[in-house]
Amino acid sequence: MKKILLAALIFAGFAANAQENKGLQGAWFATSQFGYQQTKTGDVKSTNLTVLPIVGTFVTPSVAVGAGIGYINLKADNANVGGATVDLNTKLYVFQPLVRKYWNVAGNFYFFGQLATPIISGKEDTTDMKVSQFGVSMSGGFDFFVTKNFSVEFSYDLANFTSTTLKPDGGEKTTVTNFSLAHVANVESTYNGALHGSDPTLTTPLSFGFKFVF
Repeated sequence: MKKILLAALIFAGFAANAQENKGLQGAWFATSQFGYQQTKTGDVKSTNLTVLPIVGTFVTPSVAVGAGIGYINLKADNANVGGATVDLNTKLYVFQPLVRKYWNVAGNFYFFGQLATPIISGKEDTTDMKVSQFGVSMSGGFDFFVTKNFSVEFSYDLANFTSTTLKPDGGEKTTVTNFSLAHVANVESTYNGALHGSDPTLTTPLSFGFKFVF
């Protein structure tokens, strides 16, 4: 009987240890990126709107994979294009696969590295200019779990590579290739020059957000 009890205790210990080592494996998380900016000069008003929900899952106790599917809208009222005054409305759709690796620093405090490959495509409705972009972004950050289902994130963009193509209706396409270190992820500046969007504020490569784990 003692041997049976001892075996049961050993098995329970192994099971508890395995559960502890499993950590967040199998858990899902949800977060989002949101941004809005407006610029007005005289009668010309330009706006940028970005909405990017992100969902993922932990495939191991320390590795998570996920994807963001969202929308970028650039508008310009009374823009001067080729000497004519027109209203521009650019609708861009974003698909961003990503993978993260977490390292525990202390307690509920974690460091993570992230690799993402955002893909953007769409067009401007009035001029029928087609827009596409492919990018690779590497970032690092800290994640603090306030509770087991809610955390606060701080991340820093370490490196970005983008290739942007603008194809006007009936005209020659323009391709811009860009590589940046410690550069904030935002609307590519080429978009704003051609599509009259609000100029993005690139003051810091630091970002902040909330994450829900379930």
